Amino acid sequence: MRRTALLASATLLTALLPLTAAGSASGADEPAPVPVDRFEGEVPFANQPADGIFTWGGDTDDPPALQLTDRADAPEGAKVLSGTYEISGYGGFTHDFAADQPAHDWSAHKGIRFWWDGQDNGKKIAFEIKDGGANGEASELWTTSFTDDFTGWKQIEIPFADFIYRTDYQPVGGIDHVLGLTQMWGYALTLPVGVKGQFAMDDVELYGKADQSLRASVTTDSVVYPVREGGTAQVKVSVATIGSAPIDEPVTVAYEAGGGTAASGSDYVPVKGTITFPAGTASGTSRTVQVATRKDKAAESAETVPLKLTVTGAKAPAETPEVVIDAHGLPYLDSRLPVRKRVADLLSRMSLEEKAGQMTQAERAGLTSQGDIATYALGSLLSGGGSTPTPNTPEAWAKMIDSFQLRAQATRFQIPLIYGVDAVHGHNNLAGATIMPHNIGIGATRDPQLAEKTGAVTASEVRATGIPWDFAPCLCVTRDERWGRSYESFGEDPALVESMETVIQGLQGRADGRDLDRGDKVLATAKHFVGDGGTEYGSSTTGSYTIDQGVTKVTRQQLEAVHLAPYRTAVDRGIGTVMPSYSSLDVLGDGQGPVKMHARADMINGVLKGRMGFDGFVISDWNAIDQLPGDYASHVGTAVNAGVDMMMVPYTYKDFSTTLIDEVNAGRVSGKRIDDAVARILTQKFKLGLFEHPYADTSGADEIGSTAHRAVARQAAAESQVLLKNANGVLPLKKSQKVYVAGSNADDLGNQTGGWTITWQGASGDHTQGTTVLQAMRRAGGDVTYSKDASAPLNGYDVGVVVVGETPYAEGVGDVGNGHSLQLSAADRAAVDKVCGAMKCAVLIVSGRPQLIGDRLGEIDALVASWLPGTEGDGVADVLYGKRPFTGQLPVTWPKAESQLPINVGDASYDPQFPYGWGLTTLTTVPEGNVVTLKALALAATVAERAGSAQAGRDIVTRARLLVQQKVGSALTASVAAPFADADHLLLTGKYAAAVAKLTEAYRAAG
Repeated sequence: MRRTALLASATLLTALLPLTAAGSASGADEPAPVPVDRFEGEVPFANQPADGIFTWGGDTDDPPALQLTDRADAPEGAKVLSGTYEISGYGGFTHDFAADQPAHDWSAHKGIRFWWDGQDNGKKIAFEIKDGGANGEASELWTTSFTDDFTGWKQIEIPFADFIYRTDYQPVGGIDHVLGLTQMWGYALTLPVGVKGQFAMDDVELYGKADQSLRASVTTDSVVYPVREGGTAQVKVSVATIGSAPIDEPVTVAYEAGGGTAASGSDYVPVKGTITFPAGTASGTSRTVQVATRKDKAAESAETVPLKLTVTGAKAPAETPEVVIDAHGLPYLDSRLPVRKRVADLLSRMSLEEKAGQMTQAERAGLTSQGDIATYALGSLLSGGGSTPTPNTPEAWAKMIDSFQLRAQATRFQIPLIYGVDAVHGHNNLAGATIMPHNIGIGATRDPQLAEKTGAVTASEVRATGIPWDFAPCLCVTRDERWGRSYESFGEDPALVESMETVIQGLQGRADGRDLDRGDKVLATAKHFVGDGGTEYGSSTTGSYTIDQGVTKVTRQQLEAVHLAPYRTAVDRGIGTVMPSYSSLDVLGDGQGPVKMHARADMINGVLKGRMGFDGFVISDWNAIDQLPGDYASHVGTAVNAGVDMMMVPYTYKDFSTTLIDEVNAGRVSGKRIDDAVARILTQKFKLGLFEHPYADTSGADEIGSTAHRAVARQAAAESQVLLKNANGVLPLKKSQKVYVAGSNADDLGNQTGGWTITWQGASGDHTQGTTVLQAMRRAGGDVTYSKDASAPLNGYDVGVVVVGETPYAEGVGDVGNGHSLQLSAADRAAVDKVCGAMKCAVLIVSGRPQLIGDRLGEIDALVASWLPGTEGDGVADVLYGKRPFTGQLPVTWPKAESQLPINVGDASYDPQFPYGWGLTTLTTVPEGNVVTLKALALAATVAERAGSAQAGRDIVTRARLLVQQKVGSALTASVAAPFADADHLLLTGKYAAAVAKLTEAYRAAG
């Protein structure tokens, strides 16, 4: 391999020697370097399972831009790998070896090295290698870093001995926790965050000869060993080798207990000695060191006994194992005491540093090391969307979270972590979980009992993986379907949102919190407080977003009636946590102008905690305080003083904790405010039973994705289907019919489940277990032919079904104008035109919001709003084939054109394609009648209303609605639509007689 003339003269001289001489200069038995990447084009830019280099990141802007560049100063060959980056979350690149080829064997070498073109930015760059497992994306990660504190080309040499196992990442539970080096799948680099930079890299290769101190390592079976006072800790010490070969030379491990907070002699029996593993000892051989503790009668906080290990002949453990004598005899540990007394006792014992830790939440992949959980006394960890263990299984989730909880046991008061996830439509981060329709579909069901069932299934599957906290439900009232979070809302009417809040009881159980310690319940989160669904189009200042995280401009009365109303209901239902919105609130006439919600003390302290009496805790959104004005100290102080109790600071947990302490010491945040925040957090931890049972209760794991759970999701999918048009009774289909199926969303599970599924943004294709609409139609017994683009011959069919709509997105990434629109794609429009031009057809729109279909409505016989039905396509097939009737109703107004947006029930000007509440039925008996019938129904509704008979009232109004829809048919006008939509709002507010009166008005307007 040639080197360039710009290298050091010594290197030049070496390069001029014959290759054999150059090789012998470093020792006759030294293996020649083995190239991994030369970056001359031999490795493509490609993803698994192919051999290739690919980029990744936490957001669409975070992956670096890479290219192979000709450089005259290239250390090797003619080209180098170069790139630019500007990363806000996390980002980097990976070279994964081909998954369908054998893994590589690196065990003969000392380490890995490469050339790096230094920019002297002082930033650390993480370098990881991938060991064992099925492939590069299901392997152990071993990590180290180097610092870019130089200029120009420098060869970075990293001995394999410098790599440590990433306990916070894949695969949790490990393959064997040994850097075997015999099954290597590649490497990855994580680039610096918060700087705009460039880099160049060349000639990745293996170098040197392995020796035993690099091939053999000593490990312990844990890092933390909690033990009751008087008990004995059993510390298993093992020796392991790369490749699992016996050790060539003896390995000795000298051990001695001491140096912690426990006193030798009085708290534990002194222990000291040496373990010897003779030459020839098999890899994996273990010896046990016992550390006996002593019991006295005093109540005490936890005490630590480090077991110092001095290793000769092998690599020592990365961390010193620590025996922890459990806290005991203190009032807060007594489960018989009322929660408020336990909280008061524990709070009185805590230091400011420990309180600040409780107010800090980190992303599990953002931990510098797991030891930081104890070092910073962290109160919480989370998995952001897509932050999953590998393998992504229930067992791996439970092991991962248990490993984090174990670290919390090494703190003085052993306060357990509260772990949170965004399980917004089922345990959506977990592959194989039951995925429900998104909230927009649940709103379409108009079925509060079903909403509660979906919450109960979600809670059961989430808690069975060791997670006690769910960042759901979203109580946003969506007022503009250009919003990328529209599907996270139950609908545009606050009354509909309130009616669906039964989901809170499904998640948490009874409103007083007595069920939270059950193995099938989780703490719920009402989000995003307040007004996130009302932001004005064009008001967002976040990247390329157009509406998400923007400004909500409302009068005080609009704020109360539309956006605050669902939170009053949530507080009454005992919601445990509330998350403020990224967006700003501008209450017209209050003189404040737009203010970020994380800074609105008047709303969080004043309205939520004060007037509404919310007694849970407030958790910030992801890095939301960074959007506040001023420096970081003011971000922290402003948010905490506004009433935010716990801060979601995924990667800056150290900065937050230390800054909060500084703000308290400076007097800008009061000790009283800190105590209030921590008391609220501890209260929920006690209610969840985490002090008694911090580890995962996996007894319900067998029910994850079970037939019973999927039956609930199937029912929800069926009830969420809204039949908008059904000319000539095209639906339901008959199994005897020959059906031509087309469209982009007919056979795509990823599109069907939408965003927030396995990853934050979701993805097209099969990434979890479920049934597509096409598969479900076939399973239902239909005679089905499928042609995605409708290119197959169209003759000879009785009816066509075209399934079209959106591809997945989440949050502002999905905003209209940010690469998205409400128009069907050209391919979808073509499929509709082809099929509906050739035969009777039904069009299903799988989407998170209405799509503009008016220009094709005339050629479509039946139109269905399918929303995002989740994994159970069988529910869609159930209504298509008449196993269940269509009963869904529009949770939002369906516009004729984007220019009508925002358009909502109650607007002064209201002329939609389909009004809020619209939904035809395929019930075998559809009510018939006329104005006289409606008059009789109005009288019956009055009686029901006076009697407080909600079920009777709903049934009466439903009968009147179906009667009106039967009369109206496709003759929808503004004079029909406005009173029709108003009627559904009145129904939800319990005004049954007024609802029938509005429906009568719509009936008369239909002519």
